[in-house]
Amino acid sequence: MAYIPSNYKSLESDYRDKALKLFPWVCGKCAREFPYSNLKELTVHHMDHDHSNNPADGSNWELLCIYCHDHEHDKYTQADLYGSHVEAGEDTVEAATYNPFADLLSKMKK
Repeated sequence: MAYIPSNYKSLESDYRDKALKLFPWVCGKCAREFPYSNLKELTVHHMDHDHSNNPADGSNWELLCIYCHDHEHDKYTQADLYGSHVEAGEDTVEAATYNPFADLLSKMKK
């Protein structure tokens, strides 16, 4: 289990305030825009998953809606549970090998 400092809530508040001043209030994944009244649903995601890495320029942060933030972390959980040959966090898909149009000309001649 990761170490969580006793002053975590104040640290979180600090980098959240900074991120909300640096970035537009838009989810970095789904591009949903957030008005002030809904701002509680916009979270700060640490791209390297290290909550102590908080550079002042925000280079380790991205704003994500609560749904995209959950999905981002769920990718790592799924990789741990089921294993993966792909690094967790990468949305890659292997190229298809089946070609439904292979040999189409001979099928049309029948």
